[in-house]
Amino acid sequence: MRQSLESSTCVDAEPFALQVTDDSMEPEFRRGCVVVIDPTGVVKDGAYVVAELAGELVFRRLRLDAHSVRLEALNEEYPSVEVDAGVAAVKGVVVQRAGKRRTYFKRYD
Repeated sequence: MRQSLESSTCVDAEPFALQVTDDSMEPEFRRGCVVVIDPTGVVKDGAYVVAELAGELVFRRLRLDAHSVRLEALNEEYPSVEVDAGVAAVKGVVVQRAGKRRTYFKRYD
């Protein structure tokens, strides 16, 4: 399943950056690294996304199947969460990872 996110204004469509504040997405995204999010990105199974859950933004890997939408952490100490709002909860797709070293830079499609 693929779906494009739609924004209502040009400002809503601008990419933005967030800093990872915990270890839930390690080892791929270490605490302190910066991720660039595209609010108009393509939502697909396995994409890294920022989603809104209970009024808070969370950073997780999206899992889609015929019956559910789940957000899962890469660190197994954190539980997966089924999303009642489906892909509507997704606020953007991670398109880039940056850190203090050039070797940590990575793009995601």
